[in-house]
Amino acid sequence: MIPAWTDHTVETAGGARVPVRVFGKRVPGAPVVLHLHGGAFTGGLLDTNPTLPALLVRAGAVVASADYPLSPEHRFPHALETMFDVLGALQRCCAEWASRRSEIFVAGEEAGGNLAAALALMARDRRATLAGQILLSPMLDPLMGTCSLRSAEAGAVGCPWADGWHAYLGSPEKAAHPYAAPLSASRLAGVAPALLLTAQDDPLRDESETYARRLREAGVRVQFAVLPGPTGWPVALSLPADEAPAPWASDVVEHLKQFFVAAANIRRPVASAHSVLV
Repeated sequence: MIPAWTDHTVETAGGARVPVRVFGKRVPGAPVVLHLHGGAFTGGLLDTNPTLPALLVRAGAVVASADYPLSPEHRFPHALETMFDVLGALQRCCAEWASRRSEIFVAGEEAGGNLAAALALMARDRRATLAGQILLSPMLDPLMGTCSLRSAEAGAVGCPWADGWHAYLGSPEKAAHPYAAPLSASRLAGVAPALLLTAQDDPLRDESETYARRLREAGVRVQFAVLPGPTGWPVALSLPADEAPAPWASDVVEHLKQFFVAAANIRRPVASAHSVLV
């Protein structure tokens, strides 16, 4: 079931006006989550990706799902910089949807998981407040050489993720930037705690597992789980939320609840706000 929502617009410091759909009821102290949808960097709309927002609301969060700029019209790092401005606006204005005590999280599936992971790196580097990052079947590695991808017969021709990486990066040298490909980041210490969820039949499973391991090795608190298949991830994460509940939905909600509880008391330095919510 799709939760109730209201539509808003975030005006960034650069003058962009970003549509944001806010799901859930105003609950004092509820976590506020900036959600970034999937679509291999080239697709996805607020109207077509309500599954993860619905699960986050079930876990007790208020969710702001942002309609970020898509590739190839907007290549890296345009969407990422725009979403960092939106994150700054949420940090200023979360009291409107929850309360001043609310923690701020980022979350995303597939390409949205890439952007959420990159935002966590940016938040660390730019000293912005962030309580946690929630990554479901994230796209983290443009090399696409993992066993799980090969098993899914994903390759350079006709593969949505290969095409998406090409559209997002535009040129190979951008793949070396840690904000573009978080799995390649050499410095992961100090980023916000992470929840990474993948599935046995998820083509992006191996890169999720590797990222969870590398975060742990860097001293980051990580909650990681591989859900039993079949799930149809990551495609199933973008299906309409008003269809019959997926068998994995309750497991995802439970992991989200545990993560919110564990992250509730973590504090980060407060960033200077540079965006305006209108």
